[in-house]
Amino acid sequence: MELHNFKKFLIEKGGLFEEDFFQIQSFIQTKKLSKSEFLLKQGDICSHFFFVEQGLLRMYALNEEGKENILQFATEGWIVSDRGSVYFQAPSTYYIDAVEDTLVVMLDEHFIDQVSKVNSSFRKQNEHLLQNHIRHLYKRISQLLGASAKNRYLNFVSMYPDIMLRVPQWMIASYLGITPESLSRVRKALAEENFKPHK
Repeated sequence: MELHNFKKFLIEKGGLFEEDFFQIQSFIQTKKLSKSEFLLKQGDICSHFFFVEQGLLRMYALNEEGKENILQFATEGWIVSDRGSVYFQAPSTYYIDAVEDTLVVMLDEHFIDQVSKVNSSFRKQNEHLLQNHIRHLYKRISQLLGASAKNRYLNFVSMYPDIMLRVPQWMIASYLGITPESLSRVRKALAEENFKPHK
């Protein structure tokens, strides 16, 4: 199976060389998901990081009323996981499912150890990726706490133009922390300003 995106990720962000990839192929585990199929459910122990080779995932939690609050989307080249569950082996409070038919690469501590034996720089690069994830998470929290609905939407359009075209509006609203009705009003106001998000 050709894993072009994963290979590119390991070389560009993992510090590996072309020849390293061929040495680790036997350690690579993949999983195919159909649309709406779950990769993780609330209460499960999450033991992997999931690299999206093809498709689109979302990670979300349910509030007391059963309403979905989407924390993250993950498309090709992205990693998604409940890191707290992985690190502390605690039951997850999140769900991860496929928005589209999706192929993921399953990454666990054993995989990281094996790749680090092939190329010692990989573990350090992996730590950098974690730091970037934390930085992104803080930025997202700041947006949810301080930005207006309009600015949240504009930021989403700017950062994730591809995802915007692949998910329904109610999912975007959930990710932005607003109601679908509020998102509709924001989009209508922007349309009146001749804002064109697909440009």
